[in-house]
Amino acid sequence: MKTDIILAGVGGQGILTIAAVIGEAALAEGCYMKQAEVHGMSQRGGDVQSHLRISDRPVASDLIPLGSADLIVSLEPMEALRYLPYLKKDGWIVTHSEPFDNISNYPEMEKIRAEYERLPNKVILNVEQIAKDLGAPRSSNVVLLGAASPYIGLPFEQLEKGIRSIFERKGEEVVELNLKALRALSA
Repeated sequence: MKTDIILAGVGGQGILTIAAVIGEAALAEGCYMKQAEVHGMSQRGGDVQSHLRISDRPVASDLIPLGSADLIVSLEPMEALRYLPYLKKDGWIVTHSEPFDNISNYPEMEKIRAEYERLPNKVILNVEQIAKDLGAPRSSNVVLLGAASPYIGLPFEQLEKGIRSIFERKGEEVVELNLKALRALSA
């Protein structure tokens, strides 16, 4: 088993929380894992990305080579496209459909959608709306994690345990809201 994942988005969206949950799940499953993070800006709205390499064998490098990522998970549609050179030909993209329009020259959404249309393996969802509909508006990142879960290569139960581990200090209500968000698309 080997899964290389790139998580992408902008500061404040919860990318590093997704990385922490996946990391907890991988370690609980007895996997080896390496992670590298890049914070484009130290404030809300800056580019954030994380490389996660999970394997049943030791992992030598924390950086994913070009053309090797099995999965790109992104809370921002343009950010996912930025990392396309890393994606394997048969890799998957799971992304939020709506932009975090924080720059003056953000590309037209029609152009971004056209890029996605050319990709064979994609899941594009409005995770913010799904999270709001669940009554968990701050859990759109966890909804996205749930949508990506079939491609991660870890048992869903381990992701649930990862949610419990990461959010337990915030109380049982927060844990349950996030578990609800994780399970939103797995019916």
